[in-house]
Amino acid sequence: MRIRLRSLREAGELVTLAATPWVARAAALYRRRVDPVASTVSPLGWLVAAATAVLAVAGAVWGWQEATAAALLGVALFLVSVPFVLGRSTYAVSLDLARTRVAVGDHAVGSIEVVNTAQRPVLPSLLELPVGPVTALFHLPRMRPGVPHEELFTIPTQRRAVIVVGPVRSVRADPLGLLRRQVTWTDPQDLYVHPRTTVLGTSAAGFIRDLEGLPTNELASSDVSFHALREYVPGDDRRHIHWKTTARTGTLMVRQFEETRRAHLAVCLSANLGEYEHDDDFELAVSVAGSIGRQALAEQRELSALTQRGPLRADSPRRFLDDLTRLQAAAMRPTAVDAARMAADAVPNASVVFLVVGAHVTPTQLRAAAAAIPPGIRTFAIRCHTGAAPARASIADLDVLTVGDLDELAPVLRKAAA
Repeated sequence: MRIRLRSLREAGELVTLAATPWVARAAALYRRRVDPVASTVSPLGWLVAAATAVLAVAGAVWGWQEATAAALLGVALFLVSVPFVLGRSTYAVSLDLARTRVAVGDHAVGSIEVVNTAQRPVLPSLLELPVGPVTALFHLPRMRPGVPHEELFTIPTQRRAVIVVGPVRSVRADPLGLLRRQVTWTDPQDLYVHPRTTVLGTSAAGFIRDLEGLPTNELASSDVSFHALREYVPGDDRRHIHWKTTARTGTLMVRQFEETRRAHLAVCLSANLGEYEHDDDFELAVSVAGSIGRQALAEQRELSALTQRGPLRADSPRRFLDDLTRLQAAAMRPTAVDAARMAADAVPNASVVFLVVGAHVTPTQLRAAAAAIPPGIRTFAIRCHTGAAPARASIADLDVLTVGDLDELAPVLRKAAA
């Protein structure tokens, strides 16, 4: 039995090996000869073709003259439609977006320039421009050779999104829509609709104080933050000897310093949709996180940003806002507490941590999130609830700020910094 199964398996492998070149050749022939023709038939055309075939069979088998007449009519419709899709398109098409990155509510403007590269005029035709899930149509007039024609368009930007614009396609179709032939002229382009942000001004300076660096509890023999004097031990830098104290006490004394660190801002944004009242609250949270991070980068602070889905690129404002634009919230198991623990592990040397959460995060969860942050790091929780009055509260050492509108963020932060 085993020998027979092995023989059958080997025979199957030989058949597969022998048939592979023929299958590849048939697939290439289909793509070269059949697919260009089949792709010109629209879904309505396939439906009419199937109905025509069924009616033709019914008329031949049962002798129904009505079915035969309807089948002949279907064939006639296809024959009439063929001349509308024949011919070669000779265009030079360019797609230009004035800006590939805009904020929510800004105007996203673009243009399509079409030039007839043929030696004679071309008949009117149709251009299609996919913009996200919808398709814009542009009617081209009769065009003379070498004369450019430009079409302007505006893309709505009411929501944060990455919108794929293009490719531009020229379309030839018959009036009934049975046949449809399209040619792609450009590559698609990505339009980033960044979240709306606000300028915080100098309010962030109250949180990130590093004029001479933030002192830590670690003592060092050299730094810029003076701490105390101690007796000299072999190996100490003689430049740090305090001669006045040495002369007064008769003992060689040196300066001792506190190690300092550059300000490092961490923004922890919860992407758990279950923690927000509705979608607008999450969009507000994204705008809050974007505003804080953008301000820190503008002041050349070191920034780390992360969510339950992972870290965000924070080496430049453009990449940071790009990642925020791609971010999608979803109901998930990890909560804001888990995000705070991730932030504590990823950025243990942060100076300030902002926890941006929704209104459904309870005080108990906020207390647990604050407990996950190492001691010595100033932590703020910003609850985003659209329409709520701005407020400030304290849970142990955690400052909890409530924001109901993005314009309230700067005043709330300024009060918290006072």
